[in-house]
Amino acid sequence: MTSVQRDAIPSPIAGLQIWCIDCKQLQVYDGSVWRTASDVTTYYPIVGICCQSWVTKNLDVASYRNGDPIPKVTDNAAWAALTTGAWCYYNNDSTTYAVTYGKLYNWYAVNDPRGLAPMGWHIPTDFEWTNLSNCLGGDAAAGGAMKETGTTHWTSPNTGATNISGFTGLPGGSRNLGGSFGLVGNYGYWWSSTETDTPSAWTRLLAYTNGGITRGTASKPYGYSVRCLRD
Repeated sequence: MTSVQRDAIPSPIAGLQIWCIDCKQLQVYDGSVWRTASDVTTYYPIVGICCQSWVTKNLDVASYRNGDPIPKVTDNAAWAALTTGAWCYYNNDSTTYAVTYGKLYNWYAVNDPRGLAPMGWHIPTDFEWTNLSNCLGGDAAAGGAMKETGTTHWTSPNTGATNISGFTGLPGGSRNLGGSFGLVGNYGYWWSSTETDTPSAWTRLLAYTNGGITRGTASKPYGYSVRCLRD
């Protein structure tokens, strides 16, 4: 469509993408303005780590790549019963947590074929998370290299945190199978795109008590943070 047709779209949703004919660009609506789809760095700063390009903030989109909305689910029982993609803010409190920690997503959103990551990006596989850890000294040391320093967001003592990688991992907590929230400030959990079996998928954990990164599994209905990796 032309830029005139684009600007005439009533109330476009965040994540909507169009091909702008006269601009000769694929563009995405970020919730306030139209941006070039490849310009993810405008609102998600990136860092190069060991020949990979990672965003340095947790994902905070409410639509799939094709523009379809991802349901926001606040009710605990409804969250617990989900078998399709959904998101929430920690404690259902956008004022306190949205800007710092982004959204929590269940794994069904991560795996949705419509695409959770912006164009040109993807949710890292278990193998790609392992590559990152190995490059930063292995699981026993990589977490410190990935954690934001200090105790502004992390609970003291935030052991081993140097953030020498620039990843700036934050303790966004989680939403559990029953829909309740916990552990913000203490732990950061991130999904991989790789399932372990039908009910579970691989994850990564950073903790305030040590400088490691933990490879684990979680049931797909859990609400975890998401980071994106350049294709």
